[in-house]
Amino acid sequence: MTAEDTLAPAAPIESKDDLIRYMETGARPANEWRIGTEHEKFGFTLEDKKPLTYDGPRGVRAMLEGLMEFGWKPVYEGENPIALELNGQSITLEPGGQFELSGAPLETLHQTCDEVHTHLHQVKTVAEKLGIGFLGIGFHPLARRDEIPVMPKGRYGIMRRYMPTKGRLGLDMMFRTCTVQVNLDFDSEADMVRKFRVGLALQPVATALFANSPFTEGKPNGYLSYRSKVWTDTDPDRCGMLPFVFEEGMGYERYVDYVLDVPMYFVYRDGTYIDAAGQSFRDFMAGRLPALPGEVPSIRDWEDHLSTVFPEVRLKRFLEMRGADGGPWRRLCALPALWVGLLYDGVSLDACEALISDWTTAEREALRRDVPKLGLKTPFRGSTVQALARDVLAIARDGLQRRNRLNSLGENETHFLSALEAIVDEGKCPAEVNLEAYHGRWGESVLPLFDEFAY
Repeated sequence: MTAEDTLAPAAPIESKDDLIRYMETGARPANEWRIGTEHEKFGFTLEDKKPLTYDGPRGVRAMLEGLMEFGWKPVYEGENPIALELNGQSITLEPGGQFELSGAPLETLHQTCDEVHTHLHQVKTVAEKLGIGFLGIGFHPLARRDEIPVMPKGRYGIMRRYMPTKGRLGLDMMFRTCTVQVNLDFDSEADMVRKFRVGLALQPVATALFANSPFTEGKPNGYLSYRSKVWTDTDPDRCGMLPFVFEEGMGYERYVDYVLDVPMYFVYRDGTYIDAAGQSFRDFMAGRLPALPGEVPSIRDWEDHLSTVFPEVRLKRFLEMRGADGGPWRRLCALPALWVGLLYDGVSLDACEALISDWTTAEREALRRDVPKLGLKTPFRGSTVQALARDVLAIARDGLQRRNRLNSLGENETHFLSALEAIVDEGKCPAEVNLEAYHGRWGESVLPLFDEFAY
């Protein structure tokens, strides 16, 4: 996440070797590994819980402009600010106005949690002045899809037109989901493959621990992580568990071939998104892209295309863990703690590899299919995902203990796992706790969510 690009972003791509070389530049020694945390949240007006429009005195634009008082610098698309940047961090907008913090690459979980805390404090300070709030949850619990305003970003218009041609729930993914994810480094191609495989296999465990999207349009939807369910019917070309990652010969080139075969969304030129939906990046490299005949892509175009594939673990020049629902502050810090404990310590990574070594493709797919509905109670090898999660958390705790990264009070990073260990001990994911409240003290209303779980 920290290396400088050795290929000029605007340089034309001459062959697939350039793409492989680009991926290789992500590898860096362990002492340079960093942690990048991203999280999304829904904005709403306090009195009626409606999603935020872009414009208006209490809209998304007003939020962005308010945050500029803290030193954030705007990024414009046309005349509209659509992102902010500050000290390696960025605030971006998802299609339905979900606010996303893409954190800076940081050395420790203590720094990551400080970053999250600072961001949420700034957001709350501006939001209170505007009479709005922000909610951490995996799927919008109240609004219909047609009630959510569309943000003024050109790429989203192309995606809105294309998504319904590939799956039933792609527009729900765009407008009604929120996630938390962590981006992690690797030191070589072999290390990338090991972490990729462990990340994919154990992603359903993270989904179960963070399951937090049981409501749709004010009612239970029959799932614990409906956000995760949505991804199974978004676009089979660019989503899923990637069985080829577990096959012999997996490496940078195999992933490049996969991404080359994913249909494109767009090409960005001179401030404009050109619709190339369904067209082939291979044709683009050969100068035969219908949207731009005779033109060949640059590395920047490849970066854009990489950002339009959505598997459960995504490779860029780092690995993105993508299986968790959005949630409250403590769980935003717990997600990077889980994966850092598992993947940034060699002994823990060995233990994870041993744990998943004989899992079959069918077992991995069954976990991906069943966990969104059953959570920790999902059956697995004569036991449950709850028992599996307990073992995984023990491995993560040991890994963080061995990392021994201390804060100013002399504490290591293990306490960031406490929220997840409590979930496993209770045997209830966050969605189940919320469902109990819905059927009990909330009086079959989701409105209390906006008070109890607002940032």
